[in-house]
Amino acid sequence: MKKIWLFCALFLGVAFSSRAFSQCLRWRSFEESLVENGVRAQMRMPLKKVFIDVYTDWCGWCKRLDATTFAHPEIVRYMDSAFITVKLNAERTDTVYINNNAFVNQSAASGKRGSHDLAIQLLQGKMSYPSCTFLDETGQQITVVPGYMDAKQFEILLHFVAEEAYKTTSWEDFSAAFAPRARVR
Repeated sequence: MKKIWLFCALFLGVAFSSRAFSQCLRWRSFEESLVENGVRAQMRMPLKKVFIDVYTDWCGWCKRLDATTFAHPEIVRYMDSAFITVKLNAERTDTVYINNNAFVNQSAASGKRGSHDLAIQLLQGKMSYPSCTFLDETGQQITVVPGYMDAKQFEILLHFVAEEAYKTTSWEDFSAAFAPRARVR
């Protein structure tokens, strides 16, 4: 009898933990995103676009974005299928090397809070949090979008970028004609 209860407890634990896990985005570091697309290329798998959430630890709207939009099951499902998802703390203090170029937080050496050079470049100097930026499969920037968005607004943006509608359609036309693909509220 104890074995049956133990089995049931383990089964329910795995079921609930896998359900909860499946509703969380798999965030990578910026460096991991470069490696992931490199591995995909070597394995002759399709490359993915990169979505980068640029945030700070003190930003209330960043925390709300994490708790609401980035926790929505349909947003998680679509982002995981269409993008490599990256979290980038705009105030990180380490050095990042990309193609032999070093990106640093120049304020960190003096103990002050400031923006990292990588965040400055990705946000094109317009430091606003939260902000997200999209890179194409080759690492070229597609767009930067500042501010908080709820799941309904964010779904439109994700499809606009993932389906490459930005190449042929204006944002206004696309968003006006967009029919939700999922039940995002």
